[in-house]
Amino acid sequence: MRNGFDRELSQLHRELIDMGSFIEQSIDRAVQAFGSRDVVLAREAVESDRQINDQERRIEAHCLKLLLQQQPVATDLRMISTALKMITDMERIGDHAADISEITLRLAADAAVVHTENIMRMAKETIAMVKRSVDAFVQRDLSLAQEVIRQDDVVDALFDKTKEELVALIQEDAEKGRQFIDLVLVAKYFERIGDHAVNIAEWVIFSITGKHKNQRII
Repeated sequence: MRNGFDRELSQLHRELIDMGSFIEQSIDRAVQAFGSRDVVLAREAVESDRQINDQERRIEAHCLKLLLQQQPVATDLRMISTALKMITDMERIGDHAADISEITLRLAADAAVVHTENIMRMAKETIAMVKRSVDAFVQRDLSLAQEVIRQDDVVDALFDKTKEELVALIQEDAEKGRQFIDLVLVAKYFERIGDHAVNIAEWVIFSITGKHKNQRII
């Protein structure tokens, strides 16, 4: 019985790694599309969100099956609980990557899009956060998970700076107001992706230590 359960847990682990790899590809695609105004790539990023949603549903069903059919001990329960929490944040990252790509499709028609330097810096930082959060899970690496949490301050500071600059530009040039608002939204989506990467890192810490935000749960 236990051997079969261990195989199921190993399969769940692989499914999480696969979903993590897929969201990394999705956000990479969204960032490339935004940076180059690539309409084809943006549409591919939007479409990939459906596959991420399918992965979330499959993993959720697998977790529920394990909870209902087995009697997991504390460490196993932490793994399953972590999986359920992680896939929610992964799915939201996929949603935001699609949101960014949908805005890219609007911006692609405007050849005069400017003031994206800080947004691209945010993109670079959030991509690194997502990849490190997934790596922290795969490697069960506490220090890497904690690094992701610290890195969020960099993204937040970039978002505040970007927002202030774009709000000032809206006031100076009302004709381009819609474009600048779209850029604020893109920056906000990257900031939210960073937040979800932090959530994943915090659940990785929980899966290893049994503690989440300094509170013991299981």
